[in-house]
Amino acid sequence: MEYGGGDGGDHHDAFFDPQRRKKRYHRHTAHQIQKLEAMFKECPHPDEKQRLQLSRELGLAPRQIKFWFQNRRTQMKAQHERADNCSLRAENDKIRCENIAIREALRNVICPSCGGPPVNEDSYFDEQKLRMENSQLKEELDRISSIAAKYIGRPISQLPPVQPINISSLDLSMGSFGGQGIGGPSLDLDLLPGSSSVVPSLPFQPCLSDMDKSLMTDIAARAMEELLRLVQTNEPLWMKSATDGRDALDFESYERIFPRANSNLKNPHLRIEASRDSGVVIMNGLSLVDMFMDSNKWVELFPTIVLVAKTLEVISSGMLGSHSGSLQLMYEELQVLSSLVPTREFYFLRYCQQIEQGLWAIVDVSYDFPRGNQFASESRCHRLPSGCLIQDMPNGYSKVTWVEHVEIEDKNPTHRLYRDLIHSGLAFGAERWLAILCRMCERFACLMVTSSSTTRDLGGVIPSPDGKRSMMKLAQRMVNNFCASISTSNGHRWTTLSGMNEVGVRVTVHKSTDPGQPNGVVLSAATTIWLPISPQNVFNFFKDERTRGQWDVLSNGNGVQEVAHIANGSHPGNCISVLRAFNTSQNNMLILQESCVDSSGALVVYCPVDLPAINIAMSGEDPSYIPLLPSGFTISPDGRPDHMQGGDVASTSSSTHGSMARLGSGSLITVAFQILVSSLPSAKLNLESVTTVNNLIGSTVQQIKAALNCPSS
Repeated sequence: MEYGGGDGGDHHDAFFDPQRRKKRYHRHTAHQIQKLEAMFKECPHPDEKQRLQLSRELGLAPRQIKFWFQNRRTQMKAQHERADNCSLRAENDKIRCENIAIREALRNVICPSCGGPPVNEDSYFDEQKLRMENSQLKEELDRISSIAAKYIGRPISQLPPVQPINISSLDLSMGSFGGQGIGGPSLDLDLLPGSSSVVPSLPFQPCLSDMDKSLMTDIAARAMEELLRLVQTNEPLWMKSATDGRDALDFESYERIFPRANSNLKNPHLRIEASRDSGVVIMNGLSLVDMFMDSNKWVELFPTIVLVAKTLEVISSGMLGSHSGSLQLMYEELQVLSSLVPTREFYFLRYCQQIEQGLWAIVDVSYDFPRGNQFASESRCHRLPSGCLIQDMPNGYSKVTWVEHVEIEDKNPTHRLYRDLIHSGLAFGAERWLAILCRMCERFACLMVTSSSTTRDLGGVIPSPDGKRSMMKLAQRMVNNFCASISTSNGHRWTTLSGMNEVGVRVTVHKSTDPGQPNGVVLSAATTIWLPISPQNVFNFFKDERTRGQWDVLSNGNGVQEVAHIANGSHPGNCISVLRAFNTSQNNMLILQESCVDSSGALVVYCPVDLPAINIAMSGEDPSYIPLLPSGFTISPDGRPDHMQGGDVASTSSSTHGSMARLGSGSLITVAFQILVSSLPSAKLNLESVTTVNNLIGSTVQQIKAALNCPSS
């Protein structure tokens, strides 16, 4: 068994079957495929003159050109037909489920006056009404599809994304699939639509009146006044903690200065988290403000904490060029990188104000709506005035002072492993936000270095700045996909398997259809362990190519060699690597890996990618359609007070805030794998597949503990 993404077809059959490797047919080079795909996008039916010109340019026979285009058209038609079938099947299943749900609801309805069944309802009439509604919905769908077909040739809602790279998905069958499941009984795990990189449950979209907007403007103005007080005042509002030196909010002083009419402090399940921190980042103030006020850039700036963000309404666009006065209603979902910690959802107002030249303040404050979401959140999250003060400094730097202040009402108790980290406010606190901001600003700065520096950094392996940017874009998508795959977002329904520890292995499955992901059914599996070792030492162990064979059970003990390297920051652990395995016949498969470390934790994410796809990215071409199915590790301090002692410090040159050693010397490690268990979107996940991935994670955890001399229990 192997893991990951990459392209398929004859290439991957050869990869898994050495006997078949001898029968490989001639494959075009990556350059030839790029030129052919580019021509196919412009003209799927080239005439003889165009085919002759391509023949001369690519060194291929005209018959090869002709057959390639015939095969490509056939492949595209098959993809469209499969997508049409899947879409119609899903629509049919959805209508059937809605029908059943409505019928059950009507069967259980009771009369509010007598408690019995409604006297004026006829069950036969209800069923007939449902049938009529289903028929009308189906007719509406067909009508819209036919109208769209007149203009674009296919129903617009069913058009699959056109992939400009001829890479099919890697099918890692770990058992037999289908309705009966020859290799074992199928498990009752929901197959979720969409891919793990998209949150299925969309945010509530409000309809705002002028009165609502006026009220929002008043709330934002008051929140801005409070934020400025919180940022600029020390005692008595903020006191230095005697144990770790962090700023701690004095709640009595806060209540006295900012009294609230509807205080929920008497609620026994309510917990308040408040933190403040400051640091210097390598980005100018206006660029930071621009990224904060754009929800897409906001996600890009904080990929390991912001799972999803969306601007729901722009109440005021503010001054052109400075964003001063800009007010937006936004939605975001925040995460800790573990399948054991629920995500936090916020509907909030974000207000930006330029205080003076080179000084901005951005405040966030919750604006709650009644929501009838079928995926109810496990905790109620309310953001009190929070945000940051951004001050320009010389040479393109900025000083950022960050305040986080939230009320959390947990419906379920926090998992024991994460209780200290979360209840201390470190998991979602200002320190973590600033640490990620410092590291990501360094990443953006590395992206913009000159070509001479690029060549020196890369040792000439990646030929151009465009190649470097393309590789960094590919690695960033890999990290984003990995972070989303282990989230506890409403769309991910995790099932816990009994396993090697009290946490067990948690699994979830989804249908992957996005470009840049293999098509089919993807199984995500994760577990979390605690080790009495500092996060920095754990990170060094995973990052070292020489020790990879000690934990990578799929490498069969083989070492790896780094063949390309891109620095992502001043810390040597922040980098993108391309690795090649030693002593293996699979020379056409490389490993793309990104590692990142800051004072809040660390991440090592990797994914097999075949050589032609790596060459496409290194040449500077768009890597958006290279399939990725990443696995990896998240490492965070445990936050336990009894472990807060000296240790390794994962700091960066621009970071002046705390270190991982201060947040606890033990480590929380999440081990996560993604595996394509079938290239058929309608496949059933069977027991054999789950057993295989359960054993895979169990073996990985045992090898990690053995290599780090930790007890196995």
